[in-house]
Amino acid sequence: MSNNMSNKNNINDNNTNQSMNSPKTSYTIYVCGVGGQGIIKTSTIIAESAMEEGHNVVISEIHGMSQRGGVVSTEIKIGDYKSSIIEEHKSNMILSFEPIETIRGIDKGNIDTYLVFNTYPLIPPNINSQKNDYPDVKEVIAILNKNYNYVYPIDGNKLAMNAGNLLSLNMVLLGAAIATPNFPLSKETIIKTMKKELPEKFHEMNLKAIELGYNSIEK
Repeated sequence: MSNNMSNKNNINDNNTNQSMNSPKTSYTIYVCGVGGQGIIKTSTIIAESAMEEGHNVVISEIHGMSQRGGVVSTEIKIGDYKSSIIEEHKSNMILSFEPIETIRGIDKGNIDTYLVFNTYPLIPPNINSQKNDYPDVKEVIAILNKNYNYVYPIDGNKLAMNAGNLLSLNMVLLGAAIATPNFPLSKETIIKTMKKELPEKFHEMNLKAIELGYNSIEK
């Protein structure tokens, strides 16, 4: 996906996330999780929103298996990029739908990468089949807090249920992502794109999910 771009350098003091023109600005997002969590649709909404705001976008092909239970990741690069692959330690954000997938994708990040992730475990089949122990999520969060500057654990499953259905998890996490400092896209554009990409009967639920995710970060 591509389009002419203008991007933003930073957000204003009240964190309204309004885009500002700056062709030198770029932003990369590594999105990861488990099949069935809405990762592909989330990536599409981000990319379409970026194009709506006039930015160039490249997005990777899906890595892994998109069916329920398979590990899935996509890579989104907003800016003047040719390759769709995010180099190691170069991602501005890791948006993760599952705790262990945050760790699996951590090489994409660096000390200043924004780590926005769901804290509810969805144990991948490879751990189940090997009968390995799943890491304690509190310990994972503690380690990340010790080693990274911007760590945003979200009880996404709980917020999604508060919005009306677990299927809104991806919109909860997307809402959280756009509330972080320096995110290059406005909440208004994300909502506009969501309404185009998802059935109208789910709009009210997804709007609530976006707001719940957004407010969980803003607070």
